[in-house]
Amino acid sequence: MMPRFPIRLACAFALLITTSGYAHDFWIEPSTFRPKVGESLTASLRVGQDFVGDPVPRSVQLVDTFTVRDGKGERPVNGYENEDPAGYLRVDNPGLSVIGYRSKAYPVQLPAARFEEFLRAEGLEPIIALRLQRGESQKPDRERFYRFAKAFVQAGGGPGKGFDRPFGYRYELIPETNPQSSSRLVVRAIFEGKPLAGALITAIPQLDPARRLKARSDRNGRVSFDLPRGGVWLVKSVQMVAAPAGTNVDWESLWASLTFER
Repeated sequence: MMPRFPIRLACAFALLITTSGYAHDFWIEPSTFRPKVGESLTASLRVGQDFVGDPVPRSVQLVDTFTVRDGKGERPVNGYENEDPAGYLRVDNPGLSVIGYRSKAYPVQLPAARFEEFLRAEGLEPIIALRLQRGESQKPDRERFYRFAKAFVQAGGGPGKGFDRPFGYRYELIPETNPQSSSRLVVRAIFEGKPLAGALITAIPQLDPARRLKARSDRNGRVSFDLPRGGVWLVKSVQMVAAPAGTNVDWESLWASLTFER
C-alpha cells in the first residue's frame, strides 16, 4: 500500500493558481531522477519560481493525462485525489522513462498591468503589440491556460533512448540531444504539430536559478544551449494564441516544461 499524504483540497489549489501562481513556472519533480531498476518513486507537481514551489494536488478537474513512457510502452501514473505527491510509479525497466502531464483548460483573469508584465516576462511581446493595435492595452486579461510538463528519469545503466519522442501535446518542448548527458542541449518547440519560430525558451539550473539561459527558437523551432553545469534543470516556454469564438475568454496560454538531471 502506497503512503498517503493529505493536503488541501483541489479548490484551494484553484485559488492558488488563480491568484499568486499564474505567472510562475510549472514542473514535474520526481523524488529521484536516478532510480534503481524496480524502485518506486513519486512524481510531484509544482508551481513556483526558481525551483521553490507550492505542491499541486492531484485533481480530476485539472488532469487530462498523466502517464509514464519507457521502452515497454506507456501507462498511467496513478495517485490519490486531492493529495500530494500527485503521482506514484515504479520503474521496472532499465533505461529512460519519461513522465508526461497534460492539464485541462483552466480560466484566469488578470488586471491589464499584471497581464502586460507577464507577457513581457515570457517573451510574448507580439501579444502586447496586438493588444495595442486593437486598442485593448487597458483591457483586463480573460484567458484559459493549459500545462504540458515532462520529466526524464534514468534507471540503471540502460539505454537513454526515447528522449526525442513526442507525446503529441498541443505545445511541447522536444529534446533533440539527450538532456541527461549531452554537453549541448538542443530543444525544439512544437506547436500544434509544427515547429514554432520565435518562441522564448528558458533553461534554469536548480543550483543557481539566477544564471538562467534564454534563447529564441529559429525558423525550425530549435534552440541550443551549452549547459555550464550538472544538476537538475528546468526548461520552459509559454505560447499564447487568441481563444476560439464562444469560449468566453480572449486568449489561450500554453505552458510547456522539461525537468531532468545531468
